[in-house]
Amino acid sequence: MNVAGSNPFARGVAVVLLPAVFLTVMLLAPVIRLLAEGGVGALQGTVVSLWQDDYLRWRVVWSFVQAALTCMAALALGLPVAWVLARLDFPGRTLVLRLLMLPFVVPTLVAALGVLALWGPRGLITGWLGFQLQDTPWLLLYGNLFFNLCVVVRAGVDALGQVSASRVAVARTLGATPWRAFWRVEWPAIAPWLASALCLVFLYCFAGFGLALILGGQRFATVEVEIYSLVAHELKLAEAGALAVCMMVLTGGVALAYAWIEKRLATPARADAIALRPAAGVFLWTLIALALTVLLVFCAAPLLAVLLRVVLAGSEAWAVLIDEETVHALWNTLRFSASALVMATALGLTHALAARRSVWLRASAFLPFVVSPVTVAFGLLLLYPQWTASMALLIAAYALLAYPFVAKSLGAALDSLPVHLDQVARTLGATPWRAFWRVTLPMVMPALRRGMAFAAATALGEFAVSLFLSRPEWVTLTTLIYQRLGRPGAANLDAALVLACLLMVLALAAFLVIESPLPKAGRRSATHLRHA
Repeated sequence: MNVAGSNPFARGVAVVLLPAVFLTVMLLAPVIRLLAEGGVGALQGTVVSLWQDDYLRWRVVWSFVQAALTCMAALALGLPVAWVLARLDFPGRTLVLRLLMLPFVVPTLVAALGVLALWGPRGLITGWLGFQLQDTPWLLLYGNLFFNLCVVVRAGVDALGQVSASRVAVARTLGATPWRAFWRVEWPAIAPWLASALCLVFLYCFAGFGLALILGGQRFATVEVEIYSLVAHELKLAEAGALAVCMMVLTGGVALAYAWIEKRLATPARADAIALRPAAGVFLWTLIALALTVLLVFCAAPLLAVLLRVVLAGSEAWAVLIDEETVHALWNTLRFSASALVMATALGLTHALAARRSVWLRASAFLPFVVSPVTVAFGLLLLYPQWTASMALLIAAYALLAYPFVAKSLGAALDSLPVHLDQVARTLGATPWRAFWRVTLPMVMPALRRGMAFAAATALGEFAVSLFLSRPEWVTLTTLIYQRLGRPGAANLDAALVLACLLMVLALAAFLVIESPLPKAGRRSATHLRHA
């Protein structure tokens, strides 16, 4: 009895320790090592003097401002679009909802090249208008919206689906206009969902590296780019550590707020959701047209620009696909991403199980977003110099950035499960682990696949870790694209666009394959479990 009783406890401890040890070894320890490199006293002095340096102060302020502006723009544009998709039924609505997260799956470099293909020196729009937006904040803000508008729209659609139809009906019966019913009934219900999405948007924009490096230019680069420059080019570790401290304080608070809001939103779906309204009349179709136009301009246009530029590039640019260098980079990308996906799935699963009842453990899943990837990369190099050329370190760093998607998606699904199903299985004699594998896992499998799909897309498009930790012979598609962009000439730009198109196709294929619908047998089993 003692041995049998100790096994569940030991397994439970292992579930908690696995993600905790991984985060400590791969994230917290490297950050502490990098901060200690400049000396504690020097670091404290640098933090104090940071705001006395106009250049560094501008970097911090601009990083915060561009993230805040993106949040405001995403809310202003995304909420009306979400209302149209959540309330109106029109042909193609299901397809739009499926394609909504497409920009979020696209690798960072593909998005950056899409923005340049529209607004860059040889962009389609700038060439037509006769001016360009190089070295302006618009490029970075537009790139941020490309990635994050879909996050707000998706959250808005999900939130509006949770609004109680009976409450809205009561408000309308009491004489409230549709506009007043929205602000007095619907808005309080969806505000936490939108706040949660905006926390994520802020984290992605504030801690982003690839977009800021390519689109920010010299004047509008963010703190992430500045940390990279200070460490890689100037070896000013104390200043880099001070900036990293500022980043962690700001983003750490946002991540904790996000985890707290998400925990409060962990409720089963309402049964009295508002029914879709068929689109009829000029006014409703005008709203639909405006919503689709917003999605076209901010989410689809960069991807279409990449595809158009690739089609017009000619056979010389397409020849890059059969280069030995490209084939080698493709092989490295696939094997690194596949290995990282296996590790990220295991870490995300154990983290989600361990964090079901703890806001702090839930917030720790976002530490890879809170800490600068540049800071982590150089901290790993300083802390584990003997592993500098190790593939295991590279794969682990990939998994570090990918597994929060699995943990977040699976954690939300676990929170929404009815408690009585697990209790019934336990009453019938199932051990906790058997109840999980036979009851819980089949029900959360769609969420697990969704998290794995985003993790796979993240690993395929990973740029910062590949840039700093890989050997020359470990070049991936992302680093090869960056190398092409650094070479002069239109031919190299066209070749980079072709490679970006290849990378986009790979990411989309991985996303669609992993998140494909369950077979009929699997769907029947999940349905039976839901009605158990």
